[in-house]
Amino acid sequence: MRKLKFLLAACIAGASLNGMAQTHAEGAEYYRADQFENAKELLLRNMNNAGTDKAVSNYYLGLIELKNGNKAEAKKYFDQGVAANADFAGNYVGLGMLELGQGDQKSAEQNFKTAESLGKKDAGVQIAIARAYYEADPVKYAKEIDKRIEKARKLNMKDPDIYLFEGDRLADNKDWGGAGGMYEMAANYDNQTPEAYVKYANLFTMVNPDYAIRMLTQLLQNNPNSALGQRELANAYYNKKDYKNAASEYAKYVANPNHFKQDEDRYSFLLFYGGDYQQGYDFATKLLKENPSNFTAQRYQFMNAAQIPSMKEQILPLAESLYKNHMANSNNKLAPIDYTLISEELSANGRRDEAVSVLEEAIKEMPENANFNKQLAMIYVDDNKISNAADAFAGYLEKTEEPSYNDFIQQATFDYYAGIENQATDAAKSDAYYADAEKYIDKAAAAYPGFYKPVKMKGDIAKQRAAEGDVAKAAVPYYTEALKALEGMDDTSRYANDAKDMYNYMGNYYLDQKDVPTAKQYFNKYLEYDPNNDGYRKFVEGLQ
Repeated sequence: MRKLKFLLAACIAGASLNGMAQTHAEGAEYYRADQFENAKELLLRNMNNAGTDKAVSNYYLGLIELKNGNKAEAKKYFDQGVAANADFAGNYVGLGMLELGQGDQKSAEQNFKTAESLGKKDAGVQIAIARAYYEADPVKYAKEIDKRIEKARKLNMKDPDIYLFEGDRLADNKDWGGAGGMYEMAANYDNQTPEAYVKYANLFTMVNPDYAIRMLTQLLQNNPNSALGQRELANAYYNKKDYKNAASEYAKYVANPNHFKQDEDRYSFLLFYGGDYQQGYDFATKLLKENPSNFTAQRYQFMNAAQIPSMKEQILPLAESLYKNHMANSNNKLAPIDYTLISEELSANGRRDEAVSVLEEAIKEMPENANFNKQLAMIYVDDNKISNAADAFAGYLEKTEEPSYNDFIQQATFDYYAGIENQATDAAKSDAYYADAEKYIDKAAAAYPGFYKPVKMKGDIAKQRAAEGDVAKAAVPYYTEALKALEGMDDTSRYANDAKDMYNYMGNYYLDQKDVPTAKQYFNKYLEYDPNNDGYRKFVEGLQ
């Protein structure tokens, strides 16, 4: 006579003692931790491995199909489980669950009795039956559920399955604290119950990752080869944004034969964002050797290479290959960082038109991402296409919820130079850019009241828009106000270029007005910012 709890405990303990053994036990861990699709993958992967009990594997596969609503498939697995080992109680519980779901309580109870006869002293069998009733209808079968729990307590008050079930019921009712207490009790009664640690950790991993980390660390102290425990601990560190420790734990996990291939991508991500670029590059290269069509591995190979100075000469070919494979297959999606790095590499190599195309695609694919517009603007600046830069940066501002003073000033600067760029060829277009510049100057002034720069920029625009004979006086009122604001600041040295520009302009204005004393005052202020300019000094000293 083989008992459910005894068989599960023996298999899980065996997995720990045998190092990295791949049996049904790993899939059972994932199922009992409510990770059903992961459980299914492992159960099917390990079905024919030495040490796997097919009765147990079929039982859990049947439960998974039942949860997915595939009743015929579930029955197939339960029947296969009975055929594999008629003395294993679990598959009779599974068949009973099917019959309860079909409204045939009498047949269900017959199967439950068979399960009980095979596990007379096993509290886990009673809890499995309680779960069957609970999942069928917790209200309708409330008495049966309570009866099975009571039987389980009489058989073994310390059986962790009791507290796992109670914890699950409390969690279903959003009593997180109560559920956590039950899961902790389950782990205390049996430290070889990985799902207890994981369920407890999952309650806290987003709100208090340290609680989760503590519990999962305990799990791995008891069962260091648990792929489930390794994976969950790595994810707990990830949720804490502790990428270094997350990568360290994932390194152990991806070395476990029971890891999932898709988690290799997460490990690649963690190596990159944890700053382990060489290791990230090496790992991604290893994955590509195993599967040259692994586009995610190719992405991380390129991303990491872009951060390694010694790989400078290899980055462009990697960028070209990545983008080529992306364009060749619509399933090969790029992330924002990919578009950014590829466009930067193309631009750095003088291929700005191609860089622009990459960013235009990025904007089309992810229109909400304002940074693409900003990057596009900077490429246009490098290519001396200021009007394009102004238009691109305007898109950045439109998508930015709370633009800063610097954002407004940058847009105003682009618009100002775009106005100059078009002044000789398209007066209307030039005026439109100047008008936009003034609009953003006003926004900048509102964001940073009393600062000199917005007023100075209005003076700059006034000079550009003035009639030829009025240029020498157009900025006077603006520069007068801007210099007053500038002189009231504690540290003006970092604004030396703006200061010299305005003092020189004002000095020349008063010189034109034959007001030499005032002109010299402005010229001498200029010299405070440029004291070694002997030619300028001699000019000022020579004024009469």
